[in-house]
Amino acid sequence: MTARQPGADPDADAMWSPALARGLIRHDALRSIRICDGYTDLLGENAPARPTLTQRVKQSQTVAAIYARACRPIMMTAHGRSMSAERERAAAALHLVGEQRVLDMACGPGDLTSFIADKLDGDGFVIGLDNSLRMIERAVDDNNAARAVYMRAEALSPPFDDGTFDAVCCFALHLVAEPIGVLREMVRVLAPGGRIAVLTSYGRESVSVRKAIAVGATICGVRVFDRTTVPAFFAAAALTDIDQQLRGISQFVTARRPDQGTALDRWLARTSGRSTERAVVPTVVRN
Repeated sequence: MTARQPGADPDADAMWSPALARGLIRHDALRSIRICDGYTDLLGENAPARPTLTQRVKQSQTVAAIYARACRPIMMTAHGRSMSAERERAAAALHLVGEQRVLDMACGPGDLTSFIADKLDGDGFVIGLDNSLRMIERAVDDNNAARAVYMRAEALSPPFDDGTFDAVCCFALHLVAEPIGVLREMVRVLAPGGRIAVLTSYGRESVSVRKAIAVGATICGVRVFDRTTVPAFFAAAALTDIDQQLRGISQFVTARRPDQGTALDRWLARTSGRSTERAVVPTVVRN
């Protein structure tokens, strides 16, 4: 099924990108868009830069199908909640109502993306973004929805203008190659008054448990975060209403961008063009 402009006549012969992208996507990025069957592609044959082991595995068509149907639910259960509970928690944290613009970063097979789409109405829509071609294809096949559109692009350099989205989320921060850079981009594209939500790993405080988790994470190519890095990053970016919930081996962190963002604007200008990986406490738990 071809992705169409949210809110448009489903019988209209028009891709969502030419109409919807105006005002959303940077002009320079528009020139690179390739319209595919059900999604847009900004990467073409390009592979993700510095892919982790997990990212390399996700490029497999077979693994993408297994991940969508089995691995992702198992991962959510390991975080201490069911898939449905995690989705509902995200919807509540993002205050999903009506005609919002939502971005689901590193969306994988799109299960959260389609769930968010069902919470929206009118001209509301959600963009599921991932750099894995196999995951995007799986999302289109398994999680197509009237207000969900999918894009293959790098989470470290999303093609959107500043302040584009009313809500931004990422449930796979521990799987991306440069998570702090991705966090910065999530903050950058968040509109004033918008809300952000992150579900990611938590290394816990016990030395023995932390070591066991770190070893397993290293083998799988997964980042293990301590309890301070993500909230501290949001605080440094001048976000407000920061809340962190620790459960099992996961942490769920939410925040809000102020309506007037002078401090945040200064932070974005200060961190522009340099690696945010070195701007805060290292994200990997040290033994």
